[in-house]
Amino acid sequence: MDIRWLKTFIISAKYGNFRKASEELFLTQPAVTKHIKRLEEHLSTQLFERSGKKVILTQAGYKFLPSARELVSKYEQGIDHLESWKQGYNRKLTIAAAPQIAASFLPSLLREFIDENPDIEVFINVMKSFEIGDEISNGKADLGLSRVQPLQTKLNAEIIHEEPVILVGANLQEGTRNLVESEVLSNYRLITHNHPHYWGSLLIDIKMHYPMVRTMVVNQVEVTKRFIENGLGVSYLPYSMVKDEIIEGNLMEVKPEKVSRPTSSTYVVTKIETNEARSFIKFLRDAL
Repeated sequence: MDIRWLKTFIISAKYGNFRKASEELFLTQPAVTKHIKRLEEHLSTQLFERSGKKVILTQAGYKFLPSARELVSKYEQGIDHLESWKQGYNRKLTIAAAPQIAASFLPSLLREFIDENPDIEVFINVMKSFEIGDEISNGKADLGLSRVQPLQTKLNAEIIHEEPVILVGANLQEGTRNLVESEVLSNYRLITHNHPHYWGSLLIDIKMHYPMVRTMVVNQVEVTKRFIENGLGVSYLPYSMVKDEIIEGNLMEVKPEKVSRPTSSTYVVTKIETNEARSFIKFLRDAL
């Protein structure tokens, strides 16, 4: 049996259409038809019923589909394990990380961790903080780095790092270095909702002191920073996310006055703490 036949069968079942399957698999439609025919001959049973341009799973096809998925999954896992072994890895750590973390302090820390643990192959899945709990619960990641505490009660979550959230604006000219909160919030748009945790309570506090403040929702930190650099507004961001831009002179911290600045927490989330996860958590504690 050719593993390609199984993959073609699974994708064809997904779409119920050989043409769409051929597009996803980068095959010609006759090649897809040939794969299905060979698989049906090998199994001595019909897997699809043809109805015009559509194909519908037969009872046999429906029965065989879970097994086909499992066979392909096992095959791909075997290939991955072999590749890892060939590259000198004998352990694996999968981390689900929020974008704000993956784009700030994680890269430099990860480089040091990998240097200290060359036998651990590290995989990074970047996803929204609210999705990380499910990723850990379903066993798709060994460890999560999130900006919010997960909703799942059966997960272990602890704060491993806290940092200040600061108001930042563009360093457009020399005279802007001494801008203060009241000036920028009166003259610039406030870019909001780029962080999953603090904007609800922070906006209430801001509007109490500056009821005429104009806001603009941008739900990504990296986009927010580019907008600020181009003079489109100001925003409150965790210090680690803007530290490099402040050092480079592209952004500047705005002096606080009335608004109480929040803090941003980083949570480590686990379900079962593997040896690899335990090593990484210890490394994070020491580094942060």
